[in-house]
Amino acid sequence: MQSRLSGTAMTLAYERRTIAQDLSVAVPDRSFTVIIGPNACGKSTLLRALSRLLKPAAGVVLLDGEDIHRLPARGVARTLGLLPQTSVAPDGIGVAELVARGRYPHQGLLRQWSREDERVVVQSMAATGVADLADRPVDELSGGQRQRVWIAMALAQQTPLLLLDEPTTYLDIAHQIEVLDLCARLHEEQGRTLVAVLHDLNHAARYATHLIAMREGRVVAAGTPREVVTAELVGEVFGLPCRVIDDPESGTPLVIPAARRRAAASAPTVAVAGG
Repeated sequence: MQSRLSGTAMTLAYERRTIAQDLSVAVPDRSFTVIIGPNACGKSTLLRALSRLLKPAAGVVLLDGEDIHRLPARGVARTLGLLPQTSVAPDGIGVAELVARGRYPHQGLLRQWSREDERVVVQSMAATGVADLADRPVDELSGGQRQRVWIAMALAQQTPLLLLDEPTTYLDIAHQIEVLDLCARLHEEQGRTLVAVLHDLNHAARYATHLIAMREGRVVAAGTPREVVTAELVGEVFGLPCRVIDDPESGTPLVIPAARRRAAASAPTVAVAGG
């Protein structure tokens, strides 16, 4: 497996709170990799480490075989784009202006705004379906529209690697599918490597080509959705009794939670001391 982005023997921590120890992952090139797991298992922390926002207390993140923290920030920004979990646009900024900020890593003292930058911005807005919103203020848009604008800005960086932290959070189901369909097109049509953190197991199984399942700061399983999404693993990782069947639309694994009575019957009995 070829991998431009990987982490080896990482300890990830915030001040004195350790999230993961001896954590190793590899992102397959040209994959749509999705990281799944219960709340507080370390998914977003891992993505922050891979994106250079969090330096491992031990171990190393490698980008093209080099320690990502030893590489120039501008060079990393030309290779790896990030859509954070919470993105806040400056007050009053327009869509085209925000998308244009994705071109900053390509500019410098000897290279100012060019026709190529303009072409890339227009192309990125067209690819994400926001070209008709170019003159609108970002803060007037719906949640789904804003998310597509942020993805357009990340696209304007023209990076072969794109990391997205919970890109569907706070969106209704229609906008969730809209954003994930867009990500799938970027992966399939442009050959980009995408890494996303998602909460919805069925979305992850439908869209990912590679899954990383985490629990309590460690990788429990990694592989194709068919290899990873099993009733046994869902029970181990999420504590959820379920069946896994083929999705009638996509043929990918579909998680069906057990009925409440059956789930209760299969749960362990907890003894309660009398008073």
